[in-house]
Amino acid sequence: MSRCSAYAKKMNSASVEPFSEVDKLHIDLKHSVEAMTDWQPAGGETSARHVLERIESVILGIVTSLSKDEAPVLVLPNRSSWTNVSFDSSVGLQMTSESSVTSVRCDCASSVTKFAQLLKILSVIYKLVQSDSFATKRDIFYNNTRLFGSQTSVDTIVDDISCLLKVSRRALHVLATSKGFISGDLCYMESDGTRISCSSSQAVAVSSNISGIRNIVSSARFVLIVEKDATFQRLLDDDFCAKLSPCIMITGKGVPDLNSRLMVRKLWDTLHIPIFALVDADPHGIEIMSIYKYGSVAMSFEAHSLTVPSVMWLGLLPSDLQRLRVPQDVLLPLTKRDECKLASLLKRPYLSSQPQWKREMELMQQTQVKAEIQSLSAIAPDFLTNIYLPNKLRYKGWI
Repeated sequence: MSRCSAYAKKMNSASVEPFSEVDKLHIDLKHSVEAMTDWQPAGGETSARHVLERIESVILGIVTSLSKDEAPVLVLPNRSSWTNVSFDSSVGLQMTSESSVTSVRCDCASSVTKFAQLLKILSVIYKLVQSDSFATKRDIFYNNTRLFGSQTSVDTIVDDISCLLKVSRRALHVLATSKGFISGDLCYMESDGTRISCSSSQAVAVSSNISGIRNIVSSARFVLIVEKDATFQRLLDDDFCAKLSPCIMITGKGVPDLNSRLMVRKLWDTLHIPIFALVDADPHGIEIMSIYKYGSVAMSFEAHSLTVPSVMWLGLLPSDLQRLRVPQDVLLPLTKRDECKLASLLKRPYLSSQPQWKREMELMQQTQVKAEIQSLSAIAPDFLTNIYLPNKLRYKGWI
């Protein structure tokens, strides 16, 4: 009997109801939310008046400096330093109130361009908020390509301004085109009144206006975050949501964009159902999962509306590679870059509350191998959809 047949026989002969462990986790999560007296869903939008006043305060500071014949300086919180974040198991990585800062001066050759870029985008945002209109980051870039140079510059500065003003990007009236996709037992209404159904065989692009979503309807028993688009499409092709219905699948197609993270948080705030992550058994996959769960340093100032600390690691676990005897010829050796990333992950503050995660990472460090989710097809072509995921969900195979 093949290994795949053996696993299938075990699954078919078991008397355990397919979702009993998932349902138990759902109940536990609901109780934990009810017990959290300080829990609240992702915050509402900052008023337009408040945003305008904060921009006016920044401009007033510049004008005051000029009136004193002083070179204006914009002081931005440092969004790249780990020393500027603290860890709270109920929130994730959040920026401290006494963060180190970066000065952007108009009289310094190395920062004069960024100073001009900041003022330009502040001006654009002021007009957008004042007129209650919206623009994409791409629109802003093409409005003055010579000044910005690249789309990345606009992306960074919009986040810098959001951090500087202490408001969400949505409050700035700046949108971004989503790269993520979602599918499964889910219907909702967009801000413009469009009714969206995610239950078709084709995935739906994640909304670019998550805060505008309303009237969410779903009987899903869990959400599955899928790291890669290729794996997501494979699960779609295999009718995973139909076979293990009701559920919701979402992918950020690698490192998640803001909208994908906001959508996962929206689902958690609304449904309070288990959320599982399916990522490659490598340092990059673990970091992507950690971003959904605990956030990132760069966006730590907005952790309260982005993180979902209840996310569970479903797979692919480094220990699964040994347990399932995944063929050696599909395993990959860790590169130097992988080793550096893994060493960095092992120092993250959130590992103190995730000892099982730490053990899995230490096993990866010890074996010096990694594997993609697709490696499971070496056991059997349909192993991921028909055996691995159903068994993981049935036998509480998450950590």
